[in-house]
Amino acid sequence: MGKKQETDQEKPEYGDPAQFDPSFNGPIKKRGCTDIICCILFMAVIVGYIGVGALAWLYGDPRHVLYPRNSTGWFCGIGPNKGKSNLFYYNILKCATSVNVMATALNGFQCPTTQVCVETCPTDFKAVGILDYSKKPAAVFDQKYCVPSLDLATTDMSVHEIVEKELCPFFFTPTTSLLGRCLPDFTTLEKIPGEFSDIPGLPSSVNATVNIIKNGTGDIVNGFNAREIGLRIFEDFASSWQWILLGLVIAMVVSMLFLLLLRFTAPVMVWVLIVGVLGAGAYGIWHCYWEYDNYKKASASISDVGFTTNFNVYLQTQETWLAFLIIISVAEAIILLTLIFLRNRIRIAIALIQESSKAVGHMMSSLLYPLVTFVLLLVCVAYWGATALYLATSGNPIYRVVALNSTMSDCKSLNGTVDCDPQKFNLSAYPECPSASCLFIKYNDEGLFQRNLFNLQIYNAVAFLWCVNFVIALGQCTLAGAFASYYWAFTKPHDIPTFPLSASFLRALRFHVGSLAFGSLILTLVQIVRIILEYIDHKTRSAQNPVARFLMCCLKCCFWCLEKFIKFLNRNAYIMIAVYGKNFCVSAKNAFKLLMRNIIRVVVLDKVTDLLLFFGKLLVVGGVAVLSFFFFSGRILLPGDTFRSETLNYYWMPIITVVFGSYLIAHGFFSVYNMCVDTLFLCFLEDLERNDGSLQKPYFMSKNLMKILSKSNKAPKRGKKE
Repeated sequence: MGKKQETDQEKPEYGDPAQFDPSFNGPIKKRGCTDIICCILFMAVIVGYIGVGALAWLYGDPRHVLYPRNSTGWFCGIGPNKGKSNLFYYNILKCATSVNVMATALNGFQCPTTQVCVETCPTDFKAVGILDYSKKPAAVFDQKYCVPSLDLATTDMSVHEIVEKELCPFFFTPTTSLLGRCLPDFTTLEKIPGEFSDIPGLPSSVNATVNIIKNGTGDIVNGFNAREIGLRIFEDFASSWQWILLGLVIAMVVSMLFLLLLRFTAPVMVWVLIVGVLGAGAYGIWHCYWEYDNYKKASASISDVGFTTNFNVYLQTQETWLAFLIIISVAEAIILLTLIFLRNRIRIAIALIQESSKAVGHMMSSLLYPLVTFVLLLVCVAYWGATALYLATSGNPIYRVVALNSTMSDCKSLNGTVDCDPQKFNLSAYPECPSASCLFIKYNDEGLFQRNLFNLQIYNAVAFLWCVNFVIALGQCTLAGAFASYYWAFTKPHDIPTFPLSASFLRALRFHVGSLAFGSLILTLVQIVRIILEYIDHKTRSAQNPVARFLMCCLKCCFWCLEKFIKFLNRNAYIMIAVYGKNFCVSAKNAFKLLMRNIIRVVVLDKVTDLLLFFGKLLVVGGVAVLSFFFFSGRILLPGDTFRSETLNYYWMPIITVVFGSYLIAHGFFSVYNMCVDTLFLCFLEDLERNDGSLQKPYFMSKNLMKILSKSNKAPKRGKKE
């Protein structure tokens, strides 16, 4: 009677335990489509996303970003300027003082100075002095740096007229090509000859610029040459890509072997980790007591020190080490008592980890599924990047007359008010402004499509996040269905369905696109709020007071926690969807209640699994990193000494690449294993609620788990258990 009352009290809060179903033996085959409304919405968003990409492709021109343009509007490196892939600015100061040069390289804005396409950027110093005005233009200027329409050999203009109209550069400094733009080479600016500054006849602004560059600017980036470093890194990758690929293959093999060996080594590794934590705590207690004993005779105390930002001062007082001693002792006692009372649940976690290794061993194709997810994510990222690029360059470019020398009043009134065609521009039409030129101003923002480019970029970003979360959800649901079919196979591996991974993938696509899209949408909305908060924080950081910063930090922390919780809830909901085929809300509710009915087991399993997988990732990445360091640094020599670190400019770049790639590979393998553990855990909890080990309701769990729980199946059994 008492048990019945207790059950009735718990029932409203956590729901009824799962009931026995004699026909249930794994993921339900007969199921219907779930969350159809969200499926239709997701399909509509995908169709709209494709439409946005098509419109962007029709109206956009990525050449505006990929290739620089000269003053006449022609692209460098293609068309009539084929072979001339670099853009040379006559007066780079006008770019630097009016707008960021790197921004101009990305959005296509033209600096108010003449620009020509050249084969190679100039690498020396040159300036036109007043003594050069009496010479012929061909003796003063270099034809390859002048505008294409000017022929120095036949022109009737004087040097002064050419300088005034900016048809040839009247000065330049050593430059280097960066993103196809000839930008100042700061590594050589400090070597500017003394006679280069204060040249008679050279505009004062130019002389001042040269002096500024000589006195300070070069120090900022002294010794840094982006092009040279980039080329050296590229050479390193070109000469060592085979060894980098070999390192990634080793990481893949080690990750796979580690997961398979967990079947036999999981108990040892888990208890080694536990003993290590207890040992670290014991050492901390001893060290704090030793420090406390050393400062017994110290005259200083916390009250004498007061408040200070120098933390080392507090470490020299007896009270500090006493506080540390008490804190670590309490933590050690809590951990020890927890292990004593939860030792049986830790054994359950170890058994589930071992069972997960068996499941992965029977379905080795599951370890390759992260490649499918990676390819789909790569498609999403590539489509988003291409769409964003085409949208950013949508609309026809607008050109207007700009005075390169705006000191004249007539030129000032002319600037940016008259439209022009750079390929048909005639300077003689503007006699009052001899330095006029036709330059790009912006992209056309007229028309419905152009006026909504910003909204389309937002749509592109939101659809991208939704698609990425959907791909991840699809992977989790697919793996959950495959591993659930393993657990609910009574006789393993005989009763495991044929091609369980493919069958689970097809079930998810056929019936549960709406449910996966629903869960992905909830996560996407939270991520959008987090992005908005980050943007607001970035834009208002300088104007925030301490209270505003504190509130913003709390908001960001709350939404970070909310995102983590939704990911956890979605993950378990996808497992229930893969097994029972219910809609997202019902699956999430059932998963949450099932976990709450077994909250202690959930916490123990989660922490044990996290520690073990973290240790595994650390072992794989650390081992491969050490091996790659010894190899690429030349400490490990190949037979015949065919590869040494002396052949590399920066041997640490291949090492970083191998380490980063190894982490991604290990994360992919361990994510499969983690999904397997979570799926088998939920199946295990349902198995305990559905069955009791009788002839009619035998357990599906392994013998090891039944032994730990002191449970067994009564003979005769339906099959031989593994």
